[in-house]
Amino acid sequence: MTSPLLPPVAAEVVADAVENLSARLRKKLDAAIEGCAAGADTATDGSVTVRFGEDAVVTLRPGPSGAVTEPGQAVCGCLLAPRCLHRAAVLGAAPLAGPPADEPAGEPAGEEAGSADGRRDEEAAAPGPAAREVRPADGSPAGPGAGGAGERPTEAQVRAGAALWAVSAEALAAGAGAAGAVVQAELLRAAHTARLAGLPRAEAAALRVVRGLRAARERHAAQRLTDLAAAFSELLRTAALLASGTGGPGLTGGGRRAYGAGGSLRVHGLCREPVLTATGYGGVVTHLLGADGARYTLSDVRPGGLARARGAGAASVALGGAALDHAGLARAGLRIAGASVSADGRLGAGKGVRAVPAPGAAWDEEPLASLFARPAAEAVRELLSQDAEPGLLGCDVRVVGAAGEHLLVREPRADAPLLRLRPAHPHPELAHTANLRRLAGCPGLAVRVLGRPDPDRAATLSPLAVGPVPGEAYTLRLPPEWRDRADLGYDRLQGGHFPDGEAPEPVLPGEPGPDALAASPLWRVRRLLETGVAGGRRSVAETARGPEPLAACAPLRRAGFGTAADLAAALVAEADRRPRDVFGRLTEASSEGYARAWLAAATHLEAARRSLVTASWT
Repeated sequence: MTSPLLPPVAAEVVADAVENLSARLRKKLDAAIEGCAAGADTATDGSVTVRFGEDAVVTLRPGPSGAVTEPGQAVCGCLLAPRCLHRAAVLGAAPLAGPPADEPAGEPAGEEAGSADGRRDEEAAAPGPAAREVRPADGSPAGPGAGGAGERPTEAQVRAGAALWAVSAEALAAGAGAAGAVVQAELLRAAHTARLAGLPRAEAAALRVVRGLRAARERHAAQRLTDLAAAFSELLRTAALLASGTGGPGLTGGGRRAYGAGGSLRVHGLCREPVLTATGYGGVVTHLLGADGARYTLSDVRPGGLARARGAGAASVALGGAALDHAGLARAGLRIAGASVSADGRLGAGKGVRAVPAPGAAWDEEPLASLFARPAAEAVRELLSQDAEPGLLGCDVRVVGAAGEHLLVREPRADAPLLRLRPAHPHPELAHTANLRRLAGCPGLAVRVLGRPDPDRAATLSPLAVGPVPGEAYTLRLPPEWRDRADLGYDRLQGGHFPDGEAPEPVLPGEPGPDALAASPLWRVRRLLETGVAGGRRSVAETARGPEPLAACAPLRRAGFGTAADLAAALVAEADRRPRDVFGRLTEASSEGYARAWLAAATHLEAARRSLVTASWT
């Protein structure tokens, strides 16, 4: 069991400790980890000790970074040290440290160090805009993911990808229930090899799988099999592309987000979004739009949790000496000289960056008005077709009513479907939920909405800001200083912000139509994949022997999902395959064939779900 009392430990240190154990001691490792997770004592010098009986004491002495990054920082007093069970158990019970990161050319404005795949370790901050080309100081193009992005993998990277594919396939075939400390150590060794080969994206994917396996084995309440299945899918897909020697731009990733020279920029504020993560980070992301329609973000995310998420909305902007706070920037503009921009549009605060405040634009003025010019269905189709987190879209809607904590709205066009607006963050101390409740109490209200489409739910939008609809009488009445927009995570709508009386036109009450995603039999494929993640290939094979197999083809084929039925059947067949040797004896089947079948079904399921979500907006 992972102990929060222990300092984080680098992946290669854990892998070395487990590899040095004898086969007999490896069998006892999981039980030893369970027994040492809660017995840690912290000394005044920062070292942490764990006692095993009277004769063995393991001492961890973290380095300046607060993590154990060298084998010599973990010592045991027993006679078998350093090849002892005690030392390996304590290292296995400690949290995993994030990969080291080199300093980027342009430091992100007010943002913590990034993780190896170009995202912060907390992984919950608002995503940036779509990737674009930026140019480093030497003028060479730098696409998404620095460090060789867009080039074919080297021989060392191909070998590292092949090793990562092999161990991840073994871990998937074993399942979370059997993927103990030894299997995890093999993944950590492969992750370290990937980092040495210059593959931080693959390393980060492997670390996410190991963390997910630990959480699943410890039965954490916050752990979902869906998340672990997604982590396995990302790891297997990345490793397969590397091992094949192919892959598109961004396959290698970047140790930290790479920033390049963006020249002079004129940006307009769109809105601000609070960030609150499960790992204790908090802050704000302000969304900006360039004069050419390019999208940018300015982040201020640091440790501090809820208090910082609430306070950062009014914090000063740490960019080139600009005398603005985030609340002002979301409604104003900036002129930036010597801009430092990452491939995903995040603005950095490099030494040569200079910024001065400039007048902003209203939502009904260009270039901001272009965000609301297209039907939502058309914008969603474009956003969900990208292999990235969806960006922001704008639309004009009319309030229908409430559905639990969600707000039902409809676009003012013929045959428009009911849309769900769900809180962008459900924390009760943030203003999202309360503001949606206020809006739900005013049926017929015309509202202009800026938000992010949910790629996993039918016709669902997570709104970040709202404003009045130009030309509508029954719409929001916001204060002039708010510049026609209310940030739903920070500004609180009051009674005076709503029009008097009732809507001039009656609003037909309605319920959302049938959810094509929820009603489809694709849940069978999802459950089959998650069964494999939890129990391994044996569990998948057993699903075919029940009275109603998960991989039953008939329901999938009747609904038109013939390819999903074929892939699910192929996965079950591969899971149940038991080859024989030349003497006719049963042998274990290769885990790689099973991993390929699992990955094929997972990739198709993701594409099918995206297609159904896109169709639900029309």
